[in-house]
Amino acid sequence: MKLEVEDDRSHERRLSGARKHRRAGYAVVHCVQMPEPGHAFARSMRSVDRLPRWGKQLLMVAWDASSAVVCLWAAFALRLGTVELPAAVSVWEVMAAGIIVPPIFWAFGLYREITRYIGPRYAWLLLQACVLVSAILLLLTLVAPGRGTGIPRTAPLIGGILLIGATGGARLLVRRFLRISTRTRSRLAILGASDVGAGLAAAIGHDRVSEVVAFFDDNPSLAGGAMRGVRIYPTSAFDAVRADTHFDSLLVAVGPKSRSRCREVLEHAAAVGVRVLAVPTLAEINDGRVNVDALRPLAIEDLLGRAPVEPDATLLGANVVGKTVLVTGAGGSIGSELCRQVMDLGPKCLILLDNGEFNLFQIDSELNRSRHSLAPGSARAVIHRYLASVTDHVRIDRIMEQHRPDTIYHAAAYKHVPIVEDNEPEGAEVNVLGTLRVAEAALKHGVQDMVFVSTDKAVRPTSVMGASKRVAEMTLQALHARYGGKGKTRFTMVRFGNVLGSSGSVVPIFKEQIMAGGPVTVTHPEVTRYFMTIPEAVQLILQAGAMGEGGDVFVLDMGDPVRISDMARNMIRLSGRTVRDASNPNGEIEIVFTGMRPGEKLYEELVIGAELMPTQHVGILRAREAFTPWEVFEHRLQQLEAAISQHDRARVRELVMVTGLEGADVRLR
Repeated sequence: MKLEVEDDRSHERRLSGARKHRRAGYAVVHCVQMPEPGHAFARSMRSVDRLPRWGKQLLMVAWDASSAVVCLWAAFALRLGTVELPAAVSVWEVMAAGIIVPPIFWAFGLYREITRYIGPRYAWLLLQACVLVSAILLLLTLVAPGRGTGIPRTAPLIGGILLIGATGGARLLVRRFLRISTRTRSRLAILGASDVGAGLAAAIGHDRVSEVVAFFDDNPSLAGGAMRGVRIYPTSAFDAVRADTHFDSLLVAVGPKSRSRCREVLEHAAAVGVRVLAVPTLAEINDGRVNVDALRPLAIEDLLGRAPVEPDATLLGANVVGKTVLVTGAGGSIGSELCRQVMDLGPKCLILLDNGEFNLFQIDSELNRSRHSLAPGSARAVIHRYLASVTDHVRIDRIMEQHRPDTIYHAAAYKHVPIVEDNEPEGAEVNVLGTLRVAEAALKHGVQDMVFVSTDKAVRPTSVMGASKRVAEMTLQALHARYGGKGKTRFTMVRFGNVLGSSGSVVPIFKEQIMAGGPVTVTHPEVTRYFMTIPEAVQLILQAGAMGEGGDVFVLDMGDPVRISDMARNMIRLSGRTVRDASNPNGEIEIVFTGMRPGEKLYEELVIGAELMPTQHVGILRAREAFTPWEVFEHRLQQLEAAISQHDRARVRELVMVTGLEGADVRLR
């Protein structure tokens, strides 16, 4: 395990304390070198530490050989009560022990280990080697000719015991000295007294510039205990322990599910200026996003307050494995992740459709790189990419006629509220008519499943974007009621809130503002939003689509809504900065409230009515919502299409907003 630590000795000798600098979003800890001890042993040990590897090995060989001679001589002295050797034993025979020991130690690998990192395994090897040395010396004592009865047979055994102490003790002394030769102000605490925490503490124990001073864990069975000599405290004692031990970093050694339960202490640690770092998860390591030995800064995703739900493998692949899959909006945040996960599941063919050349190029290149990295003989899906708009019904029809997709994931949309608010016809054309064109082509060409990616802004919408997505939902509901049934296309809608890291979302915007030194802009102090990571949202989309029976509206469990102002404060603190406000006028970054933008809501909802039904997946609920019959709804869509073609902004807004808000007085499915 490596910490981001830099030790510049020539510079630090001129300093009196440790300093921290911010570089690329993390703290680089400069360690203060202690003054050189005055005694000769300390100076000589520092000189030894600077020797090359082979030089240190020669010193160890010399020490072990001389120790063997002295220990055997001492064994005779202890046994006979005199320093004089028995008449039958010459000095040269005793010194022969020094010739026997180094080859045996070398055979056991004792000279390959780095002394600073030796542990129980090394001690066991040393014990075995010394026992073998004693056995050989005892054998020589018993079988050598001309021996008299005055030679004690126990002397080789006593010598072996002394040799263990001399060679092992010297190594432990050197290891101890090397570990404490440099002191540091980097005092660490670990959240999570688990196997991961123990391994992390063991790795840090080898780090000459860090020290673990406390474990935190709320498991009652661990209260008051200790791990690797470090006491375990409940998280309620955080402030008291910090005041006593003065740790400046908290290492999070718990999984994502546990992090949601530890949210309060993590936020508090960031608020009081403690540097918070997380041990990477197995998923991050397997995906190649981080190295196994990397400690990363705690991300805002770790403070969502919700535990990720494990996917159901059967549901994930039900509409994908061995099938032809079409993804619209393939280059967007959700669409590109859909493509990645679909490819991992093994489709027969993947069709990428996007109206942006750059986005289409990016995801096509990425998928082709990952496809060619598969092992020889592995199934490789055929990839087709089309630069097209979902509003072009002729183009969409021909693509489906050519490839006959089994499943469509419709993620193409205009999603930014302020932009769609100023461009009503364009937003309604893509979000409503584009969905209609794709659905009509799906019905015509016998597509089995069409999954529509919706948004929480479709619930009681206050913006054109949200209303247009609700109208798109109603379009698919009405189409299913009119044309759906056995053997027809199943239309499924999946509704969820914001996803972290998507284009235009608050997280990347806040990161840019923090890197620029602020201010961080938030529309309103009380505005809240639901959040989910993109990979988890896509997993739930794939699973919800597999559960659809037709006309279903599925709602993803988004956890608790997050106050955007709190998120901004947490991101500032997690970056190592301080918030400038009335209570801290000398802080580094200010949060500025800019006021609500047109079409925005203080809070979002996920369902129109109160009726939610469980499904076979704990993270997905089925909403029972109203719809307008196709006979009525078709005429409304014709009016909307006419207004869009005439670029009548006022009429488009009126039709979309009125239609999107309907539902209270129409029948339920």
